[in-house]
Amino acid sequence: MANLIRPELFEALKLIDTPTLSNAIELFKVRDRTEGYLGAEIRCLFPDMGTMLGYALTIEADSTTPGPVPPRDAFFAVWEALEQAPKPAVLVMADVSHDANRGCHFGEVMATTALRMGAVGLVTDGGVRDLREAEALGFHYFARGAVCSHGNATFRRIGVPVQISGQTINPGDLIHADLNGVLIVPTAIAEDLPKAVEQVRARERRIMDYVKSPEFTVQGMREIFAH
Repeated sequence: MANLIRPELFEALKLIDTPTLSNAIELFKVRDRTEGYLGAEIRCLFPDMGTMLGYALTIEADSTTPGPVPPRDAFFAVWEALEQAPKPAVLVMADVSHDANRGCHFGEVMATTALRMGAVGLVTDGGVRDLREAEALGFHYFARGAVCSHGNATFRRIGVPVQISGQTINPGDLIHADLNGVLIVPTAIAEDLPKAVEQVRARERRIMDYVKSPEFTVQGMREIFAH
């Protein structure tokens, strides 16, 4: 179940880059510093599109299991779930097939439909296609890469915790992503994050100003980091 944040705060978080927001979250010690983000294999395919922010609709996907063409029931179950999901939504698709590197779950038709129903983008450890068309739509792709065929596509479970890049993503998690990667934002501390971001930026400015100054020494930098 998503914990929705107020619209003004939502828009404020969209203006922050993902690494700075990640650093701000660390100040609250609500999770281990090795948790809450995805690894480098999940690539931002449209880096010029800016920040993606939305609530996760989690799905298990499979397009590489051979056999008969799956029935359309699972396909429509995704859209029914999206219809009920908090908006804006981010579709989070964990590839549960035997070969995620060949998986492909989204193209122009899927992206167009998802956008029409209130989704802003996709996060998947599988592949995607129709890159030019999806980018023109303004639909974010965070994926392993491009795959030309949808294979034998179907969906297994919807609205369950999923594992992507060693990270659990739960239904309703607030997903913040840009060209630097994908981050889960704990909504319990969301109200305090803009102020924490300013603290992070002020500290980084102080460090960078010192590094660029004529007085720079390693010992001086050590002292700055100690405070």
